[in-house]
This record gives sequence, C-alpha cells and structure tokens, in this order.
Amino acid sequence: MKESSAEAGLDRIDMKILRLLQTDGGLGNAEIAKRVNTSAATCHRRTQRLFAEGYISGIRAQIVPQRVNKGALVIVGVVLDRSTPESFAAFEAAIRGMAIVLDCHLVAGDFDYFLKIRVRDMADFNRLHGERLIALPGVRQTRTFFVMKEVVDNAPLEL
Repeated sequence: MKESSAEAGLDRIDMKILRLLQTDGGLGNAEIAKRVNTSAATCHRRTQRLFAEGYISGIRAQIVPQRVNKGALVIVGVVLDRSTPESFAAFEAAIRGMAIVLDCHLVAGDFDYFLKIRVRDMADFNRLHGERLIALPGVRQTRTFFVMKEVVDNAPLEL
C-alpha cells in the first residue's frame, strides 16, 4: 500500500520544497520561499526540519563527466564465490573504499551486485578491472557492460 505524503509527515509545502531542491539544489532560501509562498524564516525552518528528519540526505553539484575526463560509463555485474553474510560484508566493505564506484547495489537474479563506474575510456577500465575489481574479496566472476548512450541518468524522484 502506498504511503501518502501526509502520512509520512509532509504537507503540500514540504513536498514543493523537496521538488524544488531536487530540481535545483543551488536555489537560495529566499527564492524557495518565494516559489512556495512562505516567509524566508518559515522556509528555512521547514528545510532544516527536512534535513533533520532524513528526507534530504545532502545537496551536491552534478558534474558533467566528460568535462572531468570520466566520459565512459560502465555497469559491472559481480558474482561472489559464496552467498554468506560474511562474504557479502567483506565485499561491501571493500567496495565502500573504492572512490571510483559511484553505485553498488545488491540484487536478486544472476548477479549478486551491480556496480556503476565512470572511467576515462576502455583502457582505463581494463586497468581498473585487472588491478582492483577482480581482486575484491570473494569475486568469482564479473560481467561488464559499456553504456553506449545514457537515456536517463540520475532522474529526480517522482514526488
């Protein structure tokens, strides 16, 4: 059953604030207040509450990967040699220490994990794969998917 925003403790103004920040995290408090039709002080209190209650975990800039020499997007399916809590924990701890990994998801199906990685090019990924990915704890197999076209990437949540 879908939980409504009111049941989650959010009203119409909170939802507007979330939508605005998700679309443009660089908006100033005064501009947000104007767009949601509240005072700047009220808007600031609401925004701080949304952070404090965990609705917003952070705000950051979206960097254009090609401009910083990270134009190749790679998805890597990982299969571990054992399906035990210890092997999952060891793999996850190692992945958390790899800044090159943008996302890591435990999944059901043919793979145990999917990794999202940005690199300069195929040669850069080949080096990373040979030196670091296959050396991760418990890795039995990897399958690599080079993204040819990003149709939707990091879309905002529908609120």
